[in-house]
Amino acid sequence: MHCDTIVLGAGIVGVSTALHLQARGRKVVLIDRQQPGNGTSHGNAGLIERASVIPYAFPRQLSSLLRYAGNQQSDVRYSLKHLPKAGPWLLQYWRHSGAKGLAAATRAMLPLVERCVSEHDQLSEPAGMQHLIQTSGWIEAYSSPVAFAKAQQDAAALKEFALNYRVLDRTQMHAKQPGLHPDVIGGIHWLDPKTVSDPGGLTRGYADLFVARGGVFVIGDALTLQQRVGKWEVLSEQGLVVADEAVVTLGPQARGVFEPLGYKIPLAIKRGYHMHYAAQPGASLQQPLLDPVGGYVLAPMVGGIRLTTGIEFADSDDPINEIQLRRCEELASAFFPLGERLNAEPWLGRRPCLPDMCPVIGPAPRHKGLWFNFGHAHHGLTLGPVCGRLLAEMMTGAAPFTDPTPYSAERFH
Repeated sequence: MHCDTIVLGAGIVGVSTALHLQARGRKVVLIDRQQPGNGTSHGNAGLIERASVIPYAFPRQLSSLLRYAGNQQSDVRYSLKHLPKAGPWLLQYWRHSGAKGLAAATRAMLPLVERCVSEHDQLSEPAGMQHLIQTSGWIEAYSSPVAFAKAQQDAAALKEFALNYRVLDRTQMHAKQPGLHPDVIGGIHWLDPKTVSDPGGLTRGYADLFVARGGVFVIGDALTLQQRVGKWEVLSEQGLVVADEAVVTLGPQARGVFEPLGYKIPLAIKRGYHMHYAAQPGASLQQPLLDPVGGYVLAPMVGGIRLTTGIEFADSDDPINEIQLRRCEELASAFFPLGERLNAEPWLGRRPCLPDMCPVIGPAPRHKGLWFNFGHAHHGLTLGPVCGRLLAEMMTGAAPFTDPTPYSAERFH
């Protein structure tokens, strides 16, 4: 099977990249070991996060570091046996999270975040997926007066980014979301983001659009990728696929391709979980709720109320550990009345993260025709379409809408 471009990985980033390359005239084959949208793209909180203009940084305050060191928190948990392996990467992350590094990451990511909603709109409308996307934003909920006051200060400090939000007092908060625990004293309603009630379904809808427009999706093993006689080849269930170009959009699995080729890109995994719950009689979750103190999100999904956890640092292949989920479950039940679990076991996802809080988007420096688009951390769903557009512009010689230098793979060499 011959084509212009092989796209390896059919998550939201890969599917979006394939669509943008297709729209610019490339004959594309999209390859994954499973059906589209079943990896990390399936299990997130469903936020197209236009309001996240400041990347998630490593905590720098001593009080925060001491609190996490006890490993009893709900938002971040770590495996003791994994720490020696993760230590060097965490040190890099800590260094980049200083004032200068965080400011640089914020500047680099802003052009992508600013366009995240409009780029989704360009795909969701022709894909017929608008029924999965809501425009009511999401809400931070607070039961601590101190935390609520600080959140209002932090929101006001983002004035230069012209974000739209409303501060909700106790009465407004409970009117906006009936059924909340009486201890909830207020919240911040972020209005610019859109939310998705089935992230995996949205990705599959985009993949269907790619196929309807003449693209080809095949089941195959990205780790068989090799360069031979100036071409890129990969094995699929339909035989060998051969192309002039290959794009690595494998998210947490990208290391399996770039490391054998000699690239030392510090890609790490932040694990996370989700579980679906029934609603208690008479209770209905109106839009996603974030408990910033507890570090979890409750989101209305087609499969029930989805609770997504924060970060777990553990080996990628370690078995499921319910400690963090149970901690979040207990906190969440004190915010909103959750019913019974609807899944037999928690879903485990792996977020692909880089220490400077920016993805890798662009050419592989030492291999002609090889391109990268991975490392989107907590915002793969948010950034998939806009990063697919940026890479397609670079690959087809169009003027990129923003300077791609901050995302270059060469920054690690």
